[in-house]
Amino acid sequence: MSEWEWDPDTYLAEMAAEVPGYEELQEAVVAATAGVRAVRVLELGTGSGETALRVRARHPGVVWVGIDASEAMLARARERLPDADLRLQRLEDELPDGPFDLVVSALAVHHLDGAGKRDLFARVARELRPGGLFVLGDVVVPADGTEGPIHIDWEMDVPDSAADQLAWLRQVGFEAEVSSVGIDLAVFRARLNGR
Repeated sequence: MSEWEWDPDTYLAEMAAEVPGYEELQEAVVAATAGVRAVRVLELGTGSGETALRVRARHPGVVWVGIDASEAMLARARERLPDADLRLQRLEDELPDGPFDLVVSALAVHHLDGAGKRDLFARVARELRPGGLFVLGDVVVPADGTEGPIHIDWEMDVPDSAADQLAWLRQVGFEAEVSSVGIDLAVFRARLNGR
């Protein structure tokens, strides 16, 4: 990943402009967290705290742990989530110790290549409690090979197909399903099989 960073002051406006379906994706991520008794939650790619605020509204009182590679974005998230445990680290780093009941991520994992995603999914599985839920909302390569409306630069953005990501989730012990939010946006809902 490059050293380029989002500006927390312009992040939400840029997301709305660059990601058609941004609001729908956020809503779908929150909806996908239903059905889990979340006490302890890990967020991958906290950014400015937008997803955390929405998920926490659905699951009040949770202990929230979030990671992000941008200190500027975490500073904004700390203002919005003063009681959360927010840590400066990359998705490639060792994850915070679980067990977590819920792991959630929106628009961060597509910055990892296929091998990076497979590795991340395995590490998420190790930190989730049996029966825990991983909800991932992100950019995907359209199934029919066409281009979607989201610009992909193939340097910072390296999305994979929904089918590949489902297969990788299942390989590490998840019962996973995917729902489309747009031609190039999807939400994965993956429950960890009991061990």
